[in-house]
Amino acid sequence: MSQLNFQEIIRQQQEQMAVMQAQIQALLAAQGGVGVGGMATGSNMGSHMEVAKPAIFNGEAGGVGGFIVACRLYIKMKLRGNTVEEQIQWVLTYVQGGSADVWKENVMEELETGEVEYESVEEFFTILRKEFGGGEEESVKAAELRKMEQGGKTMEEFVQEFKRAARGSGYEGRPLVEEFKRGINGGIRRKLMEAENPPTSIENWYRRATALDRNWRESRREEERLKKKEGGKQEQRQILPRPLVWQRRQMPQQATTGPAPMEGVERTNAVVVRGQGQGQSTGAPPR
Repeated sequence: MSQLNFQEIIRQQQEQMAVMQAQIQALLAAQGGVGVGGMATGSNMGSHMEVAKPAIFNGEAGGVGGFIVACRLYIKMKLRGNTVEEQIQWVLTYVQGGSADVWKENVMEELETGEVEYESVEEFFTILRKEFGGGEEESVKAAELRKMEQGGKTMEEFVQEFKRAARGSGYEGRPLVEEFKRGINGGIRRKLMEAENPPTSIENWYRRATALDRNWRESRREEERLKKKEGGKQEQRQILPRPLVWQRRQMPQQATTGPAPMEGVERTNAVVVRGQGQGQSTGAPPR
């Protein structure tokens, strides 16, 4: 396993752990902060919810993504009402050690002198990612994007994974669309490209590919349902007993060697006696 892949795995695990910890803490805190009718109130959720704090970031490129995710979540839940400068200063308290110390001192000095003003904490996160993510993280993201394929995933699942990989990969515009087209299943790609008005932007590709994939899967489920229904009918027809067929029994015929004699008529043999010059016959034989 290459060093880039190993760092990417570590970064993804850190992000997943930070999100899972925040979700667990949110569920536990929600059970304690409830209002009328058992519903959690907005004021209680912000003040009583326990949210996982980010781990110390020392400037390693593989950990900058997970660090930003954890900071973003904590700020959203706990520091939403603070000023942008206060939010940035809170983030800097978790930037310690290694090459991050020098960068941190420069940023704090710029904030104190007013040389730099950030309009939002997201702008600060962008600077942080560029400073420590650099080309290494971008190359890892781009490599991951180029290897992505839909396969057996639903389009909703694939789109979410593709968006995550595209973020910070350097791909945008037409190249991003081409990578998405390459990654989706061939049947959906052909249908969209052969449509009367094929999609052009990446958002249109996301939306129309998702709708087409959803319709196709619904059609498949309907076909399977009809097949099962038809199979049940055939099985029921095979179980039904066959109707009885009554046939008239034929009596065997007696074998005969000649015509049957007529009842009440005596059978005689007639002999024709021809005399000279006579053409008559007698009905009985001579004695």
